[in-house]
Amino acid sequence: MSIVITGATGHLGRKVVEHLLARDVDPSTIVAGGRNDDALASLASLGVRTARLDYADPASLDAAVVGAERVLLISGTEVGQRVTQHQAVIDAAGRAGASLVYTSAPKASTSALVLAPDHKATEELLEKSGLTHTVLRNNWYTENYSDTIRQAVSTGSIMTSAGSGKVASAARSDYAEAAAVVLLSSAYDGEILELGGDAPWDVEELAATISAISGNHVTVNQLTTDEHSAALKGFGLDDGTAGFVSALDANIAAGLLAESDGTLSRVIGRATTTLRQSVGKLIMPTG
Repeated sequence: MSIVITGATGHLGRKVVEHLLARDVDPSTIVAGGRNDDALASLASLGVRTARLDYADPASLDAAVVGAERVLLISGTEVGQRVTQHQAVIDAAGRAGASLVYTSAPKASTSALVLAPDHKATEELLEKSGLTHTVLRNNWYTENYSDTIRQAVSTGSIMTSAGSGKVASAARSDYAEAAAVVLLSSAYDGEILELGGDAPWDVEELAATISAISGNHVTVNQLTTDEHSAALKGFGLDDGTAGFVSALDANIAAGLLAESDGTLSRVIGRATTTLRQSVGKLIMPTG
């Protein structure tokens, strides 16, 4: 029997593989699936099995999950196609007789978060499937702000329309560790876990943290949603991307990413990575 990690060639998936190996899981029982051949080769060097896996190719899914006991479905990135692709993975897991763990979004079934609809639809598909499953509703990854942090060090400013909204982010590795824990235990079967960092922060705290670590004073340039979208277009972003980014900030301003009840730290058995720790690694990766 095996544990299959879909999307293993991405940042989160690889970290899940690493956390499974850190828990002394037999590498031969881990199947790392993805589309990037170079990344698959790198994963193979860890001793795990690999499979070329494409959410849009049901045959590749069936081949990857044959004999699987557990499947981690890391949500796809192709907006407009994700629900159909997720259904294909759920169907393949069902044919294999596997249980499934899915990475979703905070309060996906009720949230107005711009990212929520695809996750809500996938959670509904899981309920209808009859599969034993667990839903990991991951809040923001602090690494999502990598470009913002580096630009702030360079320019001394953060442009935002998030107001004083807080973000209960954690490091990607924290969420990956939680996925590994859940994959290795039946104790979470049937649960929906709302996962987030222990200490929600706002953009003023982010600016202060960057300033303290880099030694460069960083200020916050607060804009309205429309001003933010227009500014992003002025920097060369297309209408869709500019609208999406400014809508996310509006969601943050409305408090849609602010909540964390400590579930993530309880699952992984330690405090989540702090904002200061994550910013420090991004600014001084070898420090």
